[in-house]
Amino acid sequence: MEVTRIADGLWRWRTYYGEWRDEVGSTYVEADDAIVLIDPLVPEERDEAERFWRALDRDVERAGTPVHVLVTVFWHVRSAAAVVRRYRGRLHAASRARAPIERRAGLVSAIFRPGDPLPGGVEALPSGRATEVVFWLPAHAAVVPGDVLLGDAGGGVRLCPESWLPSGVGHAELRKALAPLLHLPVERVLVSHGAPVLEHGRDALAKALAA
Repeated sequence: MEVTRIADGLWRWRTYYGEWRDEVGSTYVEADDAIVLIDPLVPEERDEAERFWRALDRDVERAGTPVHVLVTVFWHVRSAAAVVRRYRGRLHAASRARAPIERRAGLVSAIFRPGDPLPGGVEALPSGRATEVVFWLPAHAAVVPGDVLLGDAGGGVRLCPESWLPSGVGHAELRKALAPLLHLPVERVLVSHGAPVLEHGRDALAKALAA
């Protein structure tokens, strides 16, 4: 497990995910009124899992605020249920993703639609896929996508393969759906798959969304 402090109240950790056969990233946000974990994955290796829980226990106790779990896409439910059970937290799901998230994680505590207020000042934006959202963290100028945007080997981001998209949706439609992100003052893009972009995030998005 590799843990990176990005800013005050914003952390990212990366750990191996056997189902994906690669490492994936998760995001920790600490606000005045909440701790928010986005697409959390507890390490599979026992010693690393114990290290993870010790650190998170310490942070939750110190903060003294409710724990909330947000999921970008139902494939990323991962360890959401374990986190919710341990801290008596709340699992939030986009309305159109409720059914598949519940199948993978159990009871969903709250349903939201893009534009609804979320814990920790997080905002949900459309992604171009019906069951997926992109999270925007205004306090940190950070975008947290699920699968529609991936880390690029050149240090930027790229669109997901068209084979990951619903029937009738290609890269042209995805670019159009994600274009509103360019109106935000994005500095960071905290992808799940690949390396995150920690500066000049809007430039990286513009390049990825260029036709």
